[in-house]
Amino acid sequence: MKNIFSIFLILVIILGCNKSDDVTPSSEVKDFISGGNENRDFQFSNGIISSDVLNNYLVRAITQAEFLSSPGFYNDGEYTSSDDDERMLLNIGAKFIGRSLYSWGFENYFNNEQWLDNAKIKIDRMHQNDSDLIFQACIFEIVTSKVNNVPIPGWVFNAFGKTPEDRNFNMNNMKNLSGKGINAWGEETIIPDITREETRMFFYFMAVKYMEVGIEAIHFGQVSLMAMDDSKQDYAGWKELLSKVREVALTKARRGTILCDGHVPNIEVEGELLFDFGSFPLRIKEVSGEPQKGEIRKYHLDAIYGMTVGGIAPSGWKCEYSPYLVEFDNYGISNHPGTANIADHYVWGYDEISWFYLQETDYENQFLKDIVDYISNVDPVGFIQMPGSRVVTLPNKSNIRYRCNTQSDNCTVGKSQEETIKEIWGI
Repeated sequence: MKNIFSIFLILVIILGCNKSDDVTPSSEVKDFISGGNENRDFQFSNGIISSDVLNNYLVRAITQAEFLSSPGFYNDGEYTSSDDDERMLLNIGAKFIGRSLYSWGFENYFNNEQWLDNAKIKIDRMHQNDSDLIFQACIFEIVTSKVNNVPIPGWVFNAFGKTPEDRNFNMNNMKNLSGKGINAWGEETIIPDITREETRMFFYFMAVKYMEVGIEAIHFGQVSLMAMDDSKQDYAGWKELLSKVREVALTKARRGTILCDGHVPNIEVEGELLFDFGSFPLRIKEVSGEPQKGEIRKYHLDAIYGMTVGGIAPSGWKCEYSPYLVEFDNYGISNHPGTANIADHYVWGYDEISWFYLQETDYENQFLKDIVDYISNVDPVGFIQMPGSRVVTLPNKSNIRYRCNTQSDNCTVGKSQEETIKEIWGI
C-alpha cells in the first residue's frame, strides 16, 4: 500500500510554508479519508504501532463517551437507548472508540468490580464482531478525597521500586506543594501534580485496571495543567509514568500495546515525543453576520491546526509533525448563551458539542463534511474524532446527550449523523 503518511508530511511542509489560511485541494488526503476500511491495515503488537496503522485508526475515530459504562456508574447522568450504539458503531465502520470509559471524580468506582467487569463484557462482545476495535479510556486532571478509600495493590508499589504497604491512596500526597489546583473542581478536589510520586502511582493503577479489561488507548486529559513544575524538569514525571505504562502494557494490554495521548499538540523532549498523538478541541469560530453558524480556521485562538511538533514517536518512527485528533469539546455554558464572543472558547455562548446539538440536522451534516474537507486541506496530519455520544449542557435542562445515531424507535434521541459519517468515511 502506498505510504500515505509520507505524502502527508510532504503536504504539511508545503502548507507550513504558507501562513495564509487559503485552502489548497488535497485529493490524496481526501482519498485516504474516504477510502473505506477494506484495504487498511489495523495490525500492531508488542508496543509498536506503525505510522500508517496509527493513521488508519485516527481516521476512523469517534467520541463515544461512557459507551462502556453501565447503569449506576455513569459520570454525566443516565444513558438512555445505549443498546443502539453497538449497532451504530459497527454500521459506520468505526475503529477507534474514544472516551469510552472514565471516572471524573468517582475514584470509588475502582472499588466496585462490577464497573470494570461490565465494561469487559461489552468489549468482548464488540470484539466478536470486529477484533480490530480499539477502546479508549481516560485519566483526567481531577482527583477527589474519594481516592483516600482506594487500596493500593502491592504490584503498584513494586512497579515504583517501593516496599508494599497496607494503605490507601492519599489525595494530600498528590497535591502541588505550592498550592496550585487545590479545590479546582470544588471542595475536596485537586488538580493532581504529576511531579508527585503518589499521582504517578494512582495513574499507573488506573491504567493497568483499564488494560486488564481490554482498553488499548488512554487519553490523559489536560497534561500541561497537571505538569505544573514538571515542564521545568523536561517532563520527568510524565516520562516516567508513560514509560511504566507502556512497559506494563507489554503483558497487560490485549495486543501488548497502549496508545497514549493528551490534551496537547504533543510534547517533544530531546527529540522524542511523549505521546503517540495529540488531541484538542475543534475550536469553532463564530461566523460574523450569520447567527449560530460556525467554522474552523487556523490561528483562531489556540487552535491546533498546523501547530503540532515533530520528533521520534514512542514506536520509533520519525515525523516532522505529530498526528492528532480534534473533537467536539464539552466544558459547560457561558454567561452569554445564544450570543457571539469571538474572544472566548464558546460557540455562540455554548460549548462545542452543545452548540452542535442545537443545530438543524441538515446543517449538522454539512458542517461535518465542511470541517473534514478543511482539516484535510490545511493540515494533513489532523483528523476529526467524529461526534458519537457526548453530554450536552443547556439552560435549565440536564441529562442530555448528543447522539449521532439515526433516529429510530431504538434511539429516539438520535440526531441522524450516522449515514453522513459513513458517507465521509466511504463505508
